[in-house]
Amino acid sequence: MTRSGPVAMKTSTPARAADLPLEYNAVDILDRNVARHPQKTALYTGDGEFSFEAVATATNQVANALRGMDVRMGDSVAILCLDTAEWVAAFFGTLRCGGVAVGMSTLLTSEEIGFILNNSRARVAVVHAALLAGLEEARSGCPFLEHVIVVGGPADEGDLTFDQWTAGAATTSETTLTHRNDFATLNYSSGTTGKPKGILHAHKDLVLTAELWGARTLGLAESDRTFSLAKLFFTFGLGGNLLFPWHVGAASVLYPGNPRQAANVMEVIDRFHPTILLNAPTGYASALAVEDFTSHYDLSSLRLCVSAAEALPAPLWHAWKERTGLDILDGIGSTENFHIFLSNRPGDICPGSSGKPVEGYELRIVDEDGAPVTTGEVGNLHVKGETAAHSYLRDSARSRESFLGAWLNTGDKYYEDKNGYFWHVGRSDDMLKVGGIWVSPVEVESTLIGHDAVLECAVVGVADDAGLIKPKAFVIAAPGVEPTTETAEMLVRHCTDSMSAYKRPRWIEFLDELPKTATGKIQRFRLR
Repeated sequence: MTRSGPVAMKTSTPARAADLPLEYNAVDILDRNVARHPQKTALYTGDGEFSFEAVATATNQVANALRGMDVRMGDSVAILCLDTAEWVAAFFGTLRCGGVAVGMSTLLTSEEIGFILNNSRARVAVVHAALLAGLEEARSGCPFLEHVIVVGGPADEGDLTFDQWTAGAATTSETTLTHRNDFATLNYSSGTTGKPKGILHAHKDLVLTAELWGARTLGLAESDRTFSLAKLFFTFGLGGNLLFPWHVGAASVLYPGNPRQAANVMEVIDRFHPTILLNAPTGYASALAVEDFTSHYDLSSLRLCVSAAEALPAPLWHAWKERTGLDILDGIGSTENFHIFLSNRPGDICPGSSGKPVEGYELRIVDEDGAPVTTGEVGNLHVKGETAAHSYLRDSARSRESFLGAWLNTGDKYYEDKNGYFWHVGRSDDMLKVGGIWVSPVEVESTLIGHDAVLECAVVGVADDAGLIKPKAFVIAAPGVEPTTETAEMLVRHCTDSMSAYKRPRWIEFLDELPKTATGKIQRFRLR
């Protein structure tokens, strides 16, 4: 069954699943803009600007081309692509024909590509030419994959380029009638603890998070223009830089380049004038390391910044505020919940904290036995809300650890202060017990980052000669700082002077780069 045109909702601002019709397809986020302002610019890219109508036309061609390959409701379509207009067309085209869009990291190894293609049972893969080699290496071990579409370059014999694939397809297309609980997206966890986990989300989840966090918490408006360093394959980027701005009729800036190249990022802001910047803490630290960046680049278009992926240390928040005059809204989300459920907000910011619960979500902090802890006591953070996934795809063992009925175990350690702000102290696997007392690596890292000699750092537990666990810090020195033994001793003294002595790092090792996921999270398991 199919339909055409935007969906008639019970309310124009859906905050609950019940506000959506039973038959709902999230491509409506695009269609409503086409109905309201078809010629408004929807995407700003290095290859040009694209109106909502132009995106819809490309989306319709993709949907028709997928149907020509017999892609049906529930079939997976993999998107292994840089952030381009083709990524967006492939995503919404998949939704329009009832398929499940599988966002794949652009930093995957061939082994990981093969795992995801097989785990998702993807029949079609849309792949950027720059990433094709990894897929080709994995392809022989992917029996479910039938078609490969290449973006931005030539295709091998038997495959098609994106332009060839869509050239003969009709520019109009009806929308497959999906249930609001039918799956729309499949993303894979970013691998901070090893093997990625497949996480499915329904059509309802996309529009509900767009309203609850994008509109009501962040305060996105039609006049905004977003720019995210988190890529579209990651839910932080997909939501914050595509679904959420389009939910309110705003525009998006796409950047296919490396988010760690801070000068290039500043050039994108200077060129496209976004009003909202979404980044990870490491991205803000990298920008601050660029000498006189506020003089060399025009950042005047920005009105607000957002941070997620990891906790934002208070010293970094204050340094950014001092240099730019801009607030950063820090929050925590997860792929399991699709997006941010705990957040600071305009006019209510507590630097160093993750803020307060987002409307539509209930939070609790419990001990190892599941009993609520008292105010100020550290425990395990659980979240309950309608946008939570149900399980990990084909992974029942890890599903039982995280999905606890109506509650989702986030895997994060938190405490709530007397004013209702939530404070992140580390991932459950990262907490250290030193001398029988719990130590938060986040607290030690925040103290180190507060020193001018430190650009980035990560703290993990390492056994000493007696087999006892003690904190070890891996540090990237700030520009112009010589990473010597004397520098390390200075940083240890700084920690001893700033916190209880038992929390201080016993060893400091300087690195040129910290191991990170594609979304900027530090992979502490690799450091351990």
